[in-house]
Amino acid sequence: MKNKEIHALSDADIQSKVAEEKAALVKMKVNHGVSPLENPALLRNNRRNIARLLTETNKRKATKK
Repeated sequence: MKNKEIHALSDADIQSKVAEEKAALVKMKVNHGVSPLENPALLRNNRRNIARLLTETNKRKATKK
């Protein structure tokens, strides 16, 4: 997910995306523990997407103050 796409989302949408991404990350980690993922770089990409979403959330909270 690109930063431009994240900027266009509402606060509620960002929170729901964070929840979805975290659930997907947990599922991928469990699957990777059982049998190796075909593309383990997906784990890193998923973590980075979560960080991007949380960064945007924190930035919006800081500007509201």
